[in-house]
Amino acid sequence: MSEISIDTLKTMLANLDDAKKYQSLRDVMETLPAPDLAAVFEDLPAEKLPVLFRLCPKDLAADVFTELTPETQQKLIDGLTDTELKAVVDELFVDDATDLVEEMPANVVKRILGQADPATRRMINELLKYPEDSAGGVMTTELMELRPDMTVAQAMEAIRRNGFDKETINNCYVTDDSRRLIGVVSLRALVLAKNTEEPIKDLMDFNVVSVSTTTDQEDVSNLFEKYGFLAIPVVDAENRLVGIVTIDDAISILQDEASEDIAKMNAIGPSDKPYFKQSMWDLYKSRAPWLLFLMISATFSSLVIRGYEDALAAVTVLTAYIPMLTDAGGNAGSQSTSTIIRGMAVGDIQPHDLPRILWRESRVALMCGGTLAVCNFVKLLVLDRIAAPVALVVCLTLICTILLSQIIGGILPVAAEKLHVDPAVMASPLITTIVDTTTLLIYFNIAKMLLHL
Repeated sequence: MSEISIDTLKTMLANLDDAKKYQSLRDVMETLPAPDLAAVFEDLPAEKLPVLFRLCPKDLAADVFTELTPETQQKLIDGLTDTELKAVVDELFVDDATDLVEEMPANVVKRILGQADPATRRMINELLKYPEDSAGGVMTTELMELRPDMTVAQAMEAIRRNGFDKETINNCYVTDDSRRLIGVVSLRALVLAKNTEEPIKDLMDFNVVSVSTTTDQEDVSNLFEKYGFLAIPVVDAENRLVGIVTIDDAISILQDEASEDIAKMNAIGPSDKPYFKQSMWDLYKSRAPWLLFLMISATFSSLVIRGYEDALAAVTVLTAYIPMLTDAGGNAGSQSTSTIIRGMAVGDIQPHDLPRILWRESRVALMCGGTLAVCNFVKLLVLDRIAAPVALVVCLTLICTILLSQIIGGILPVAAEKLHVDPAVMASPLITTIVDTTTLLIYFNIAKMLLHL
């Protein structure tokens, strides 16, 4: 639904609410997708949230609740009775309930767990034991499990009986008596089976791609992209099936990881809150430390310039081209770093590929640097009308700077991966600061050699 139609929807619901036409309001809300209805709820005043939420059918209410931001969820919980809160929690899938508990303050968590049934509470507590960014932390335990000696008819009956509260039944996981994962069978295979007495073990696929509870969530999401799965089983150290990660969780993970990488690549502390939901203090904390670090690191460039004051005094025109050279080096390094980071993120590049990376980046750098140098040399002589030796200094520096920048840009992300540091940290701002200093050193040393300063 477009932004215009969302605004129209907000106006329509507000008018129905003001006129107290609650039956019409309920009829309209029943026709809306949960994400669109949640977008309307986000802008409602706190006192209106419970009123409209109570008009939603039970299943739709749970779906809308999971789409709300944590701040809006908390406002809504504050306005619900314990009985209403229990109804919402009972309708949530366990992974969504766990996410809710992780986001809420202690007093709200106490209410949520107090209203959850014992089985749900046990599963939530179990999921909370796993690291937040692991497969165990994002999985759901609500899956369809079958035994290998079941017939197709028995399996279909089990799905009809137990499938309502499962997050997905597209794939059913086959386990032995100890819950060890031994295979997977699709609902399609069961539905299309001609012999309903055929055992599951004859239909199932023994080659199951699974992850452990400690697998990093980003690695899990990459498997979805690689294999095109709708769900991936999660096993413990003894290969016992403990849960599944579904495609909707994988999409959320990819979005979160992309947002985090973009923030780090632009020297901003990552945040899981939308821009307008962050306070001024949150924005300040995410930016100020990086700006302070980059400002301090930039002092090295100042030290280099002070060290070559005599050379600059002798040929003052050199000063005019410092910004162009440092910008060109920073841009070239950022291009290289961004390309390598993206390649590593999607699995195209591995740390052992470093020699190949450097060989390719060196050749590309010489081609790019040579093109810029030739164009710049003509511009310096024709438009700027400076002496040929000075133009040669600038252009040679340009080639060397781009070469060094792209080599550094290729090395830093790989080094970060080896040191178990997020490669995104090595992106634009940091590499620009490093390249600025090296560019000035190259520039002034070439000037001293060619101009005899």
